[in-house]
Amino acid sequence: MTSYQDRRALVIGGLGFIGTGVVDRLRDLRAQVTVVTRSVGAHRDAVSALSAAGVRVIEADLRDAAAIGAAVRDQQVVFNLAAQSGAVQSMEDPWTDLDINCRGNLVLLEALRERAPEARLVFVSSRLVYGSGGAGAVGEERVPDPLCIHAVHKAAVEQYLRVYGRVYGLAFAVARLTNPYGPGQPPGRTAYGVVNRLIHLALAGEVLRIYGDGGQRRDYIYIDDAVEAVLCVGEAAAKEGPVFNVGSGIGTPLVDMARAITAMAGSGRVELVDWPPLARKIETGDFVANIDRLQRELGWRPRVPLADGLRRTVAYYRAQVA
Repeated sequence: MTSYQDRRALVIGGLGFIGTGVVDRLRDLRAQVTVVTRSVGAHRDAVSALSAAGVRVIEADLRDAAAIGAAVRDQQVVFNLAAQSGAVQSMEDPWTDLDINCRGNLVLLEALRERAPEARLVFVSSRLVYGSGGAGAVGEERVPDPLCIHAVHKAAVEQYLRVYGRVYGLAFAVARLTNPYGPGQPPGRTAYGVVNRLIHLALAGEVLRIYGDGGQRRDYIYIDDAVEAVLCVGEAAAKEGPVFNVGSGIGTPLVDMARAITAMAGSGRVELVDWPPLARKIETGDFVANIDRLQRELGWRPRVPLADGLRRTVAYYRAQVA
């Protein structure tokens, strides 16, 4: 991915779980990196380290038009990883999800139109836009059918992007991400990152509560593979707005995942519990991503098998606990 060398790259949400990996990889590729974070105070150590390494860090909310306009000026590629996450949370508080995920992205698009019309934009969307999965792998041609407010808003932003591509020539690409896991996600984050959350619980010797019979299959992707895929997607940005699934292409029942984690951790206990009523109504069932397009068109493929990824992740968080 030599196209990133010496290019000005802005990572919005660059101190989050995925954003941190994107920033680190861009630095490896010798890009000129700027990070936007909503709160410098919440990431003081990381900000100090990045500043010392020559990375510019800006404190700004995605909904702040003046601040975002200043941040995108003269940027050549923009990665938007800032979002309000959580399917259930979006049903309980749809207004915040709407404000951050829809209005925030419109603020960004207007800023790009006015201040950086030649920039490429990478939007990290979600597998939730598809709604129910099913027995087979889901490809990008599947018509979205969201089951929760969060997924509706992600799908809406994808449509905003298409309008800006057609009308203003914005070059963009969409990465529909499945379930990322791996080192770097804080223990307090429970709205997403189910694997990391289960690992934290297991290492603490707590109960890993799995809804229903735990047979629902999910597609889990290791953080390094997810980051590499997002950067590959960035190279494909065009005004036609290509969409790529980002996952492993392999489905694993959640209860099997939980049992593997407790075995590796040597602690914790899996317990099957009834579905909460709201969670049951928006549950997507089995979901496995078809990743053929990403492999065929961009030459990307996942490199970290689930067992290896789990071992690395458990070892990382065990060290953090110690």
